[in-house]
Amino acid sequence: MADQPKLPSVSRRGLFKTAAAALTVAGVAACSDQRAAGAEATAAPAPAGGAGAMDMAPFTAGPRAPSPVQGTGRVLGANDRVRIAVIGVGGQGFGAHLKGLRALEKDANIEVIGASDVYAPRLERARAELLKGRDGATVFCEKDYRRLLDNKDIDAVVVATPEHWHAPVSIHALDAGKHVYCEKPMTRHLDEAWALVDAVKRTGKVFQLGIQFTSDPKMHAVGDFIRAGKIGPLVAGQSSYCRNAGPKGEWNYDIDAGAGPDNLDWDMWLGSAPKRPWNDDSRSRFFRYRKYHDYSGGILGDLMPHRVGPFLVASGNPEYPTRVVSVGTRRISTDREVDDNVQVMAEFPSGWTMLFTGSTVNEQGLPDLFRGFKASVHFGGDSAIAKPERPFAEEMEETTIAKGPGSDIPMHHRNWLDAIRIGATPNCPVEFGAKIQAILSMAEMSSRANRVMLLDAATRTVKPG
Repeated sequence: MADQPKLPSVSRRGLFKTAAAALTVAGVAACSDQRAAGAEATAAPAPAGGAGAMDMAPFTAGPRAPSPVQGTGRVLGANDRVRIAVIGVGGQGFGAHLKGLRALEKDANIEVIGASDVYAPRLERARAELLKGRDGATVFCEKDYRRLLDNKDIDAVVVATPEHWHAPVSIHALDAGKHVYCEKPMTRHLDEAWALVDAVKRTGKVFQLGIQFTSDPKMHAVGDFIRAGKIGPLVAGQSSYCRNAGPKGEWNYDIDAGAGPDNLDWDMWLGSAPKRPWNDDSRSRFFRYRKYHDYSGGILGDLMPHRVGPFLVASGNPEYPTRVVSVGTRRISTDREVDDNVQVMAEFPSGWTMLFTGSTVNEQGLPDLFRGFKASVHFGGDSAIAKPERPFAEEMEETTIAKGPGSDIPMHHRNWLDAIRIGATPNCPVEFGAKIQAILSMAEMSSRANRVMLLDAATRTVKPG
């Protein structure tokens, strides 16, 4: 392993320098986030024509530090062992990724050798797991993830941090020559998605967004079916992710009363988010970060990607949205900033629309469905079935497009690893992820600012309509 780089202080000032926002917006600051925690939405009416100015600061990432390590990484062949580190080893990072990848080590010819986390108890738990069954092995466990990026023994990283760290860690890893598997959502804000697309193009490394349902063969089969014109022009699609956490409330995970500045690097965890002193609210922000806008999109970031990703695959022609509108409410879970009920409508250049409903206070969702001019595709159980519309019942018969159990995280891991070895495009690559992120981010802008949002993907320009 090469000598460790001389790293700057891990304080927020040391990590982040002023950078120009990459998201182009129309107008100047005039409409700040119009929703306060626990209060109903209030908004100034849009000027005539709907093209008023809008403050994009709440929807733009904070400054990101330059990549601390530059490298190209090893050139891996089909039979080479891929050595992996997991950055962020909380619940998902530790269980689904660190332990999950360790379970694949023999069959997938990989080795998980590193972990990083700003919270010492989690890092020590990861170290113990990495050393299981490996007497005398060398593993690399670092509070500062940048030290893993400088480690030439590591070929690839899994990014399982809170959402506001997804883009900075992923971009830094790519520039260091590492392949990246990043948990959803791809980024906290849309300007970061463009930067991540550019980083993948610049480095040529394999990037997989962690939406495992995009590896479902059924969704790819439906995409082929729709692309072949067998349901006629696509009209609309609908999906949902609804659950009910009950009186406890969604994302109210247990809080470790022993967490504090002596074992948790609070300034580093804040990263590009607004700086806050450690106080009585900090433990909630750390352990229940999905409740706060600074670190998460809530339903839009945690739940919606699971449905939007596979539905874009199944559409047969994944596109950036042109127009997105969203309505969100927070009338039951008043202990948070993010909504507990959302409805999102997105329009695409080819003319079809997608409806998404999400909830953390009611578990009754919508049936997954694509509507075409000649037929509709229904998803139920383990099947996708095309049923003709009445005017075309004589022209086509009900058809089972695909049947199967779906996909899981290990399948998605394997797809990423195969892509690394043979230089292929994985099932959820970065440009596809940016299309998903555009929908999520524009939905958040729409809901929080009470505006319809428009996107010109060619110029990466978002503006209110």
